[in-house]
Amino acid sequence: MDDRSDAIRKLDIGEIFHAESPNGASLICLVTAVGETIIQARTVTTQVLLNFDRQTGVESWGKDASKSRIDSVKPLHPEIFDVMLGLDRKFWKERPIEEYKLSDAEKKWLIFVYRFYKEIYCNLSLL
Repeated sequence: MDDRSDAIRKLDIGEIFHAESPNGASLICLVTAVGETIIQARTVTTQVLLNFDRQTGVESWGKDASKSRIDSVKPLHPEIFDVMLGLDRKFWKERPIEEYKLSDAEKKWLIFVYRFYKEIYCNLSLL
């Protein structure tokens, strides 16, 4: 098993990782369940449920050849992690549309997280 597979296999419930969709969209994902072969996660902002192969980090849903892929499991600073969890909670429950508006702090940290994971990806480092 290589370092990439090992890092992905170590993901646990409640952790956040980054994946990239086939169209290049940034997916900030929260691990919701871990099985022997699958990591179940949902995207923090859109609440899309995804299943990733626990060894390869490739999304295992559907028959489409182009699938999302885990590109970083680097942990976020606790303050940023807490904001991402807050976003997940905000979008998890249906509520009046005005309550979905992002705060300045949420906007700031979403931009930071996007750049943080892009920088890691550009440097070809999973961690």
